Amino acid sequence: MATLFISDLHLQGERTAADALLRRFLAQRAAAADALYVLGDLFEAWLGDDFVPPEYQDAVDALRTLTDSGVPVYLMHGNRDFLLGEGFARRTGCRLLADPTVIDLYGRPTLLTHGDLLCSDDLAYQTLRRELRAPQWAAAFLAKPPQQRQELAQQLREQSRQEVGRKAAYLMDVNPTTVESYLHDYGVSRIIHGHTHRPAIHTLPHGGQRLTLGAWEEQASILVCDEEGCRLETS
Repeated sequence: MATLFISDLHLQGERTAADALLRRFLAQRAAAADALYVLGDLFEAWLGDDFVPPEYQDAVDALRTLTDSGVPVYLMHGNRDFLLGEGFARRTGCRLLADPTVIDLYGRPTLLTHGDLLCSDDLAYQTLRRELRAPQWAAAFLAKPPQQRQELAQQLREQSRQEVGRKAAYLMDVNPTTVESYLHDYGVSRIIHGHTHRPAIHTLPHGGQRLTLGAWEEQASILVCDEEGCRLETS
């Protein structure tokens, strides 16, 4: 048995390979796991628990089937789906996690985070993140009709694509000093995160570890952890 970690699927319905990969993964590999952790950006966008687009229904149903089978699924917000709430949790049986969160992973305390908080050199993004996570912004957004929410979300995605194309590569990766600060503040020596789409297992000073999850594009990217340690796998 093992605990599995995934992130950055950016589901968009049948329009991407990740949707079919996820359904197969949930029905097969995840069904035999001790637990599954989804560390953000399961969806390309989530417009509120009161509006589930038809193209997301298969993924929602597959998560419900997995949790009903007895496998616990823990879900953390990403920068794309931060409006996932208790309604989604009730619908799927998933348990929402705060970002960041420390868990006991086979006897070793481990810090989990989506990863965007670690990209502290990107000051413009961090400012936008704070604005979008403000309760006032969420309340105003969720008060709009679904069609208007879809249009606004599309505008934000297009703005993000344009800005990413202009940014230096280092801005979109983690800041090593910030990583060390989080490890120190939470009293752990290992951190697992997604967001950067750069899968790797990094050895840090003083024996620490930073494990980065990969994005799901043409193949699944999975971090598998058990009593012997952690390893990245693709399928």
